[in-house]
Amino acid sequence: MRFMLLVKATGRSEAGVPQSPEYRLAKEANLASMTEAGVLLAAERLLPSSGGIRLAYSPEGEPETECGPFPADSGLLAEYMVIEAGTMEEALGWARRLAAPAGCGPVEVELRELADGSEGMRNAGMESDLAFQLGMLRRA
Repeated sequence: MRFMLLVKATGRSEAGVPQSPEYRLAKEANLASMTEAGVLLAAERLLPSSGGIRLAYSPEGEPETECGPFPADSGLLAEYMVIEAGTMEEALGWARRLAAPAGCGPVEVELRELADGSEGMRNAGMESDLAFQLGMLRRA
C-alpha cells in the first residue's frame, strides 16, 4: 500500500526561512534510512505559497483564481513524501521517525493512504508515450 505523509506549512516555512543545519542533517538521515529500507517512493519540498495560485471551481463557469501568499494556518503544505508500507501501522512507524525542527514550534504531519491506481486513474503521459512507441515499432 502507498501512503502520503503531508507536512503542514508553518510561518517559518512560508517565510522561506532556511532550515537549521541540524534539522537538514536529521531529515537527510531519515530519508536515507527510508531509501535504504526501500519504502521511500518520492519526497519533495514545496516553495512558499507566495508563488502559488488557488483555483475555486463552481458549476457556473470559469474557476476563480487567487494568488498567494495564503495564511499558514489554512492547511498549507510545506512538503510531502510517498512511501510504500504493508499496513497503516507500518506507515505510522515511518511517520513517527520524521525529524522535527528544534525551536520552530509544533509541526503537523498528516498520514493518508493513497487510492489504488487500478481504480480507473491513468497516466495519460505514459499512455501517450507507449502509443507513440508502438506506432514507431509498427512502421519499422
